[in-house]
Amino acid sequence: MDALADRLGAGTKLVGMFEVILTRRKRFGWRWQVCDQSGKIFADGFERTRPSAKYQGERALFFLLSQAYLRNRSAASSED
Repeated sequence: MDALADRLGAGTKLVGMFEVILTRRKRFGWRWQVCDQSGKIFADGFERTRPSAKYQGERALFFLLSQAYLRNRSAASSED
């Protein structure tokens, strides 16, 4: 990965991809998970309906991304 980052530029950071996975559970409704490319689970939960599971999964993904943005922003402002 370092060679790829060198080719892209000195200040370039590689970004991982996240996805929301919905799985039908027989009696429990729907399970949602927020995972990265390697399959590591960052958040998960159960809901009765698919739309509710989709909403909660996307909400967790948004929260995860917003926290990373705020953390990077505060780190950049502390360097000034």
